[in-house]
Amino acid sequence: MAKKKTKKGGASTPATVQLDEAGVPFTLYEYHHSGDHMDEGYGKEAAEQLGKDERQVCKTLLVSTEHGLVTGVVPVNGHMSMKGIAQAVGEKKAEMAEPKDAMRETGYVVGGISPLGQRTKHRTVIDESVMAFDEVLVSGGKRGLSLGVNPHDLVKVLNAVVAPIATDKKSY
Repeated sequence: MAKKKTKKGGASTPATVQLDEAGVPFTLYEYHHSGDHMDEGYGKEAAEQLGKDERQVCKTLLVSTEHGLVTGVVPVNGHMSMKGIAQAVGEKKAEMAEPKDAMRETGYVVGGISPLGQRTKHRTVIDESVMAFDEVLVSGGKRGLSLGVNPHDLVKVLNAVVAPIATDKKSY
């Protein structure tokens, strides 16, 4: 059973700390993570358990470019375009970062990587489609924890670029 909490109670992670320090309101959404390997994705599990539209629940993916890692935030109902994220940050190409590199750089485990509170700050690109919602959900920094936040606040806190980086084609 999913639990919705206001920001005054519940889990504290580097992601929630960053939002608190920025004075950004958010909602904690906790749900039971099955613990299984997620063929369909951790974000789809969150959307299902929380009863949220998959277009407003986001996954956080790290890509490697010639000039370092970049964080991409896309809805869980789609995939991230490597060409799109590379173009958004002025790079020639991008490829998925190795999971071990993503975990080391962010301080989070795969399936719980948040765009917020990462150990090392990275350029961040958020897919333009999520800007249509009043609230989007991103990982709260661990499996089974999502944060509901206004996408405009997310862009501001992360100093993110908004661009068309989601695709329905199988990629990431």
